[in-house]
Amino acid sequence: MWLTLKRLSLGIFLILLTSSALLVSDWNRRKSTNKQVPHIAFLQHSSIPVLDEAVKGMIDALAAEGFVDGKTAVIRKYNAENDVATDNSIAKEITDGHYDMVMTASTLSMQAVANANKSGKAIHVFSAVADPFVAGIGLNRDKPLEHPRHLVGTSNFMPVVDGFELARKMFPGLKSVGVVWNAGEANSRAYVMKARETCEKLGITLLEANVDNSSGVFEAASSLVSRGVQALWVGGDVTVVVAIESVISAGNKGRIPVFTLVPPSAEKGALFDLGANFYDIGKVSGHLGAGILKGGDRHRGKRAPPPAGAQPACVQLEPRCNNPECRWTG
Repeated sequence: MWLTLKRLSLGIFLILLTSSALLVSDWNRRKSTNKQVPHIAFLQHSSIPVLDEAVKGMIDALAAEGFVDGKTAVIRKYNAENDVATDNSIAKEITDGHYDMVMTASTLSMQAVANANKSGKAIHVFSAVADPFVAGIGLNRDKPLEHPRHLVGTSNFMPVVDGFELARKMFPGLKSVGVVWNAGEANSRAYVMKARETCEKLGITLLEANVDNSSGVFEAASSLVSRGVQALWVGGDVTVVVAIESVISAGNKGRIPVFTLVPPSAEKGALFDLGANFYDIGKVSGHLGAGILKGGDRHRGKRAPPPAGAQPACVQLEPRCNNPECRWTG
């Protein structure tokens, strides 16, 4: 009897010892994996080429720095599909502490995440933003380094002046231009303000039509055509860019050209685009995010300067108009 109990006790002891060793080994492995593999979420406001390119640039830059999805990082992409309420809902979901870093493309997505992430549970890196200082997220243009420690990013204000000057050069008699824009977008407001200033200096009358959503873009653009504008201009307004074909269609019906700041609208029938390379813009933000993940200064942002060729660059597509009855030539 005593011998049997002794054998049972020894067996139980060995089982417990083996189980404990396995648990400790597995815990160490899981702890190491969680520490080494960052979880990164991407949020863009809509499916338009410039935002798609910005996100691609960010992901490629992260990969170049060693953060590859499925290997050395876990990356999840989210898209609000041009709906502000969806933007806000996704922003709350991805800033609850499950992600180490959230990267956004567009002013609207930046605002949604910044508002949802005020407690700083995730590092937030923004990109594809015209002017973050007017977006109401706690940034000061005069003191750019005084910002929430968890919030950094890059901005790119596209060349409004150059666009209007090129249009005037192509058509010296240009006296009136129409623009459709959403006053609810801080980025669009910044571009229109610059367009007003530019047109005043050039002696061009800027006629405006406001929209709240993309479904009203064609009607608004058509109203500007009926008011006698000689061209339509599209700035960095996501609501309008989503419906760029509607602006071009209204221009074609009125036999007037459309020029924009947002490539690749010329491929869809705009006379020309004079904007930025959003893939390169995304790469700059991606390298910024990678530097932070590697232990860079979260307050100042970038750990090291981006590689050569990763700076935003203005690009001009071939000036042309697909409408054979267009009054302009190019």
